[in-house]
Amino acid sequence: MTSPHDDDEPPEHRRYAGYLRALEGVAEADEAGLLATVLRDDDAVMAESAVNHHLERRAAEQLTGSRFPAWAAMMAAVIGDRAFLARRLREWTLLRSIVLDEPWTDEELLAASDWFQRTAAAAQLVTSPAALSLLAAHGRTRRVRNAASRRI
Repeated sequence: MTSPHDDDEPPEHRRYAGYLRALEGVAEADEAGLLATVLRDDDAVMAESAVNHHLERRAAEQLTGSRFPAWAAMMAAVIGDRAFLARRLREWTLLRSIVLDEPWTDEELLAASDWFQRTAAAAQLVTSPAALSLLAAHGRTRRVRNAASRRI
């Protein structure tokens, strides 16, 4: 069903919505191919935004699951050198390490983005006293420091 405003909507908005629908229902076996197709769109900003939306959703769904490492490796291969997407994937991997009490470093945590620090300070899955203490003492923003302090 189309609305009377569909003709007014920019084509990149329609493609973005279509990509989100396709990525929402993509089979695991077809995920890499579809992501690569999206990233070949002429509108790189829109394409990366759609892929980031998918990355965020899928990473959150499988953060503590056994399939995360293979999925993250596939994502890294598809993302390539796209700086924002690569950083966000690294940060989800760091979050997984903290949640699962796997090795991570103070430097990684303190160098992570504001988004990551806010997420780590507030996420109920993060129970690491070391991570929360580090964020409470040295988090980049007052919001991060306060959130982490409340969780200790």
